[in-house]
Amino acid sequence: MLDLLPQFLVNGIITGALLAIPAIGFTAIFAVLRFPNFAVASHATIGAFAGYVANVSFGMPAIPSLIFAFLVAGAVGLVSDEIALKPLRKHGALTTAIASIALTIVLENIVRFFFGNELRGYDLPLVRDMRFGDIRVNPQQLENMALAVVIMILVFAALKFTRMGKAMRAVADNAGLADLKGIDAVMVGRVVAFAGMGLVGVGGMLFGLGTSIDPLTGFRFILAIFAAAVVGGLGSIPGAVLGAMIVGIGEEMSALVLEPAYKSAVGFLAIVLVLTFRPRGLLGERAY
Repeated sequence: MLDLLPQFLVNGIITGALLAIPAIGFTAIFAVLRFPNFAVASHATIGAFAGYVANVSFGMPAIPSLIFAFLVAGAVGLVSDEIALKPLRKHGALTTAIASIALTIVLENIVRFFFGNELRGYDLPLVRDMRFGDIRVNPQQLENMALAVVIMILVFAALKFTRMGKAMRAVADNAGLADLKGIDAVMVGRVVAFAGMGLVGVGGMLFGLGTSIDPLTGFRFILAIFAAAVVGGLGSIPGAVLGAMIVGIGEEMSALVLEPAYKSAVGFLAIVLVLTFRPRGLLGERAY
C-alpha cells in the first residue's frame, strides 16, 4: 500500500488546489458579511451547471465556460443574498446561517427542476493519462489545477492592488473604522457576495470537469469547503488556501487506512482538532 503514497500525495495536491477556490469564496463572505453562508453548496452546483450549459449547449471551451459559471453563480449569489439573507443579518449570524441552509435546499431543487437528477458530463476531449514513473495524472487534472492556481493569483493580486480589494480588507478588519474613512460597507458587501459566490461556482465547475455533475454536486463538497476555511482560519484568505491543501491531501492520504467512502471523515477530524487546539485556525487573527 505504501507504494501508492506518491500517487495519493499528487491526488491530494490537485484536490487541495481545486478546493481552495470555493474555500476562498466562503471565507471572504464570512470575513466581510460576518456569517457562514452554507448556500455555497447550491452555488457550487449552479456554477457547475452554468458551465455545463456554456460548454455543451453553446459550444464554449473550458475557460470561457468558467467565466460564464463565475458570472451566473455570482449573480445568483448576489440576488439571493439581497432577497433572502440580508434582511436576516440583523438577527445574528446563527439565524442567517440557518437561513442559508434553507436557501441551499431551495436552489438545489430549482436546479433539479430544470436539469433532472441524471449525471451529466462536459464536452471535453478524451486523452490518455500521463505517467511519471508509478504516478498517473490525467492532463485534464493538471489543466484544472493550473486554472485554480491562476485564479488564486488573480484573487490575491486583486485584494492587494485594487481599490475594491483594499476596501474589502478594510471592512473585514474593522467595518466601523472603514465607514469613518468613507468606505461604503454595503457596496463592498454586495461585491463580496457576487465575487465570493462566483468563485464558489467556478470551484463547482472545476470539480465537475474531472468527474460529472448532478444537483448534489455542491453538497458533496460543502464539508470539505467548511473544513478548509476553519482549519486555515475563518476570514483568512491565505488560511483558506492552506486549509484546502491540508484537507485535500488528508482526504486522499486517508485512503491508505480507510475505505474511500469514509474520506469525508477527514474534514470532521480536521475541524475537531483545530477547534480543540487552535480555535482561531492556523492563520486566523481574530477569535469569532
